[in-house]
Amino acid sequence: MSCAEEILRVLLDFDDSAIGTRMRTTITEIALKSGVSAATVDRVLNGRSGVRERTREIVLTVARELGYFGPADIAPTRRVRLDFVLPAGTNSFMRNLRGQLIDEAARHEDVQLRIHDVEDWSAGRIERRLAELHDQTDAVGVVAPDRPEIREELNALAREGVRIATLVSDVPAVDKIGYVGVDNRAAGRLAGLLLGRFLGPGKGGNIALFVGSRAYRGHEEREMGFRSILADEFADLRITAYAEVGDDREQAHEEMRRILQAGQVDGVYNIGSGNQGIARALREAHLAQQVVFIGHDLTDATRLLLLDRTMDAVIDQNHRVQAREAVRLLTAAVRGTTEREYPPRLQVVFRENIPAS
Repeated sequence: MSCAEEILRVLLDFDDSAIGTRMRTTITEIALKSGVSAATVDRVLNGRSGVRERTREIVLTVARELGYFGPADIAPTRRVRLDFVLPAGTNSFMRNLRGQLIDEAARHEDVQLRIHDVEDWSAGRIERRLAELHDQTDAVGVVAPDRPEIREELNALAREGVRIATLVSDVPAVDKIGYVGVDNRAAGRLAGLLLGRFLGPGKGGNIALFVGSRAYRGHEEREMGFRSILADEFADLRITAYAEVGDDREQAHEEMRRILQAGQVDGVYNIGSGNQGIARALREAHLAQQVVFIGHDLTDATRLLLLDRTMDAVIDQNHRVQAREAVRLLTAAVRGTTEREYPPRLQVVFRENIPAS
């Protein structure tokens, strides 16, 4: 038996009934009976990291014995089980988001993280994976298409008390605690503004528009925003080619090759992933620095494409912030607390302002 456990055993046997009725137990009293510092007790009671699991259990046991927790209080008696369901594949942004979720969860001793990478949403695998989480989780964060069967499974989890949050692309008709992501319609309008200004007002031009999948509401909203600003402010720009590539770089490469063979292209807007495939086709056609190319998400690949001037601008949504906010939002909801939100913001990255990391 450890020293802390021995202190706990002795002190819990102590009869303090002679002291009489007293005010609510203080942190100092809990610290004394737990054999730890008041600072450690404060960290435990507020669910902060930096405390060993065994010490946390001792402090919480003593706090309960002393009546610290009133009927409305929620004691963090166990780790919060967080599950994130993400699309698998070659999407660099999703790979980075996955890594940031792991790093963020590691900073919280009270969080147990599981990530589920799901291939091919159209085969019903997302809803089947969600169905497997019943009675197995406290909260779910999901990047998923806005489909009836997926909405139904998310709502079924919510009815059981599981906290739900959507990331990157929203699914509106779900009983969730929030959406962690940027305004995708604004992102599409921003891309149209950049493309129009790069090509020059009144000069016209043929635009190739690439979409990952319109099943994702975020991609659909970006396309809406892009078409909207072209109609409003750059009517001389024409979308002469359209390709839905499933966020696959090889398919994006083949579609870009086909489009270039069919006629002149002055600008490219890629709503989703697959930037590397588009860039490869432009290089093969010796058009890498002649066609204006706007895309999304700063990754190792798009960083290099900006540096060699194949891409002209990248609209970033900061995967680090999204991971941090998703973990904080879901953990707070499970604990029954609230925290101030710091949602990700749109940032335009050019060759000249690429962040250091």
